[in-house]
Amino acid sequence: MDDRAEEAISVAELTHRLKRAVEGTTGKEWVEGEVASLRAASSGHVYFTLKDEREDACIDCVIYRTQALRARRHLTEGARVQLLGRATVWAPRGRLQLVGELARPAGRGALLAALEALKEKLRTEGLFEPSRKRALPAEPRVVGVVTSAHGAAIHDIVTVGFRRGSVRIVLSPALVQGDGAPASIVAAIERIERYPGLDVLIVGRGGGSNDDLMAFNDERVVRRVAAARVPVVSAVGHEVDTTLTDLVADVRAATPSQAAELVVPDTQSRARALGSAEKALLRAARSRLLEDLHLVSGLRSKLSDPRFLIAEKQQYVDDLSNRLERHVERKLARQTSSLESLDARLAARHPRLVVARARADIEVRSGRLGALVSLRVARARSELGNAAARLDALSPLSVLSRGYAIATTRDGRAVRRAKDVRDGDDLFIRVHEGSVEATVRRTRESS
Repeated sequence: MDDRAEEAISVAELTHRLKRAVEGTTGKEWVEGEVASLRAASSGHVYFTLKDEREDACIDCVIYRTQALRARRHLTEGARVQLLGRATVWAPRGRLQLVGELARPAGRGALLAALEALKEKLRTEGLFEPSRKRALPAEPRVVGVVTSAHGAAIHDIVTVGFRRGSVRIVLSPALVQGDGAPASIVAAIERIERYPGLDVLIVGRGGGSNDDLMAFNDERVVRRVAAARVPVVSAVGHEVDTTLTDLVADVRAATPSQAAELVVPDTQSRARALGSAEKALLRAARSRLLEDLHLVSGLRSKLSDPRFLIAEKQQYVDDLSNRLERHVERKLARQTSSLESLDARLAARHPRLVVARARADIEVRSGRLGALVSLRVARARSELGNAAARLDALSPLSVLSRGYAIATTRDGRAVRRAKDVRDGDDLFIRVHEGSVEATVRRTRESS
């Protein structure tokens, strides 16, 4: 081994060598990953971490102000992007980082996609509906707070709350970031709900990066806030991005201090407002009283002797009574006249008179009917005699009386020609008086 001391280099020299080595091998590649811990500095630079969830790898990134204006619209927490830049070593911290120049979207990151899916699921269940939001109590006596016991949030809430009014603020401490934060927040809510007389609950923290706020996007926390028995104010303290707890809470506050202002009524301000309202009420009462006095004075001047007014009303009543009497008399007269007319008509239609007139009419009509029947019978007899004479003239019997006879066979057929019978046939011969049976001995045709 060489006894001479080996030459050493400084830390700065080492970082310079690393920086040259890294920068010499990068600068033309697009690097794809998921944006996390996004933060915009007051200088205009944008800082974030680019994660590779498949390989469990990440790298710190920065985009300086000159390029951030174009790239910022593609950078959202959980988004998957492709970043063109040069890797370097930041000497003050000895940290490897990627200095980006251009950014373009590469699809939705796994974290953002899962968060959006959960958000849509909760929206479908109606947990974000305005109709389920509850109003904050006007005069809370006990205010519960679920947050870190060592953070600035509880300090701000206590300071603002005690300044504004006299309330009891009860802390139920919980972890507000990290893997165990969701379960801790749920347990803290369940614990504070058992506190007697709890009126309202503030759940939140004092701001932070989006990674720090992920506990308030956890489904367990969101559902527990939705199921709280008292109104809940979400005070996550992150004005740019909205967590799911903000959406499901009854009221959202931008900061813990604002949450305290929303929950605790300002006693001094309310006292001033009450004093102003009392003065305004007194002024209005005095003004209304003066107006009423003026109105009463005017009415009193218009009001004359009450006896005169009563006499006028009595005279009006007398006039109405006279008019009513005349109206009744006229109506009775009309009804009496109508009754007499109906009585006369009824007497004319008495049953005895009606029957007598009917009998007289029947007698007249009976005589006319008898004469008409006799005339019709005589006329019918004459017509019948004429018809009988004509019928007799046409009767075969009258022909027989002049010496003629009618010969018929056994079956009743009249014999008109000699060939209608044969020798030996029986004949019946009808004469004027009686009939003769004969047998054909011989037939002879006319020549």
